[in-house]
Amino acid sequence: MTDDGIYRLSQLDELEAESIHIFREVAAEFEKPVLMFSGGKDSIVMLRLAEKAFYPAKVPFPVLQVDTGYDFPEVLATRDRWVERLGLRLHVASVEQAIKDGIVVDDGKTPRNRLQIGTLLNAIEEEGYTAAFGGGRRDEEKARAKERVYSHRDEFGQWDPKNQRPELWSLYNGRIHEGEHMRVFPLSNWTELDVWDYIRREAIDIPSIYYAHQRRVFERNGMLFSESEYNPLRDGETVTERQVRFRTVGDLTLTGCLESDADDLDKIIEEVAASRITERGATRGDDKFSEAAMEDRKKEGYF
Repeated sequence: MTDDGIYRLSQLDELEAESIHIFREVAAEFEKPVLMFSGGKDSIVMLRLAEKAFYPAKVPFPVLQVDTGYDFPEVLATRDRWVERLGLRLHVASVEQAIKDGIVVDDGKTPRNRLQIGTLLNAIEEEGYTAAFGGGRRDEEKARAKERVYSHRDEFGQWDPKNQRPELWSLYNGRIHEGEHMRVFPLSNWTELDVWDYIRREAIDIPSIYYAHQRRVFERNGMLFSESEYNPLRDGETVTERQVRFRTVGDLTLTGCLESDADDLDKIIEEVAASRITERGATRGDDKFSEAAMEDRKKEGYF
C-alpha cells in the first residue's frame, strides 16, 4: 500500500501473477498439459510458479524431460529433488532410446541437442499432450522474442513465426485441431535478471553449477567447456582448472561456462545486471551454428 492509499504490486509480483494466471488458464482449457522440465533455472522457476498456482492441491500435470544422455549430473540431481518433493510424475524422453527405436537417426555429425526435436515430438504424440509449458523468455534470443505466450504447433509439431495468433489484452486463443498442440511460455515477459531476483526471493533450490566452483575446462570457439568423456579434446586443446559457473545448462557438449567468482545469489545478480549479452548468446554453442540457428530449430519443433 502506497502513501496515497493505492495498492501496487512489485515488478516480481506482477510477473508472478501473470504467470500463475497462464498456468490456471491452460489447466482449465486443455485436456492434457505437460511441463517441459530440464532441471535448469527457468524450468525450476516455472515449476515453482505452477506449485503456487495450484496450492494446496498438487500440480495437476506431469513433467517431461528430453534427456540427451549428456546432461550435467548436478542438474539431474536437482530435477529428482523437485520431482520427489512435489510428488510429480516424471516422463523422461530419452534421445538414446529414440535412436535405438529408429525415431531419430544418429549420423555421427548431428548434435544430440538437435536430436531432441524428434524425440520431443514423438513423446508429445505418443502421450497425447495437448499443451506443453516451456521456460523460454523473449529476452533470451531473437527467435524467442518473436514467440507468443500461446504458440500454436501444427499436426507435424512445427511452428510458423509468420502465422501467430494475436494476444490483445492478454487474451489467449487455445483452439487446436486433432493432432495439433500448443506450446505455452509463462515466463515470456521475464528477463534473466527477473529470474534470478525471484530465485533469491523464493529461496529456490537450483543446481550447484550455477554458482562459482572449480572445474576442469578447455577452450573451444571462444567458450569454456567441461572436460568429459563426451567432449573429446581436439588438436591444440588443453585442459586447465579454473573457477567458473554456468549461466544456462543443457547438453554438456554444447553448453559453455564463464570464469566467475559469483558464489552466491547476490554476486550472481550483480554479475547478470552488468552483462550486455544474454546467457544463450554467451554460453550456448548450439546457437552459434548460424544467425538463425534457434529459429530453424523452433520451426522444426524445438522448445
